[in-house]
Amino acid sequence: MRRDPLPLCVYATVAALTWWLGPIAVAGFGALAFAGYLGAWRSGSRESAGKPRGVRLSLAYLGVLTLAGAAGAGWRMFG
Repeated sequence: MRRDPLPLCVYATVAALTWWLGPIAVAGFGALAFAGYLGAWRSGSRESAGKPRGVRLSLAYLGVLTLAGAAGAGWRMFG
């Protein structure tokens, strides 16, 4: 059975946006993913299909990623 290549297109699009927008995109995608994981946590999900496996670890990772992107965007604009 063949796999759908759509996820590869999504990854390429996210990579292109991140390259083009830089830290603003990192902060935006990080915040979007953080909100999704926070909603999953609040609805009772405690495990993730991602590498960290735990939703709390994913939330910590995405929180750090979002803050780093925001700091990078601030540095780029005001630094």
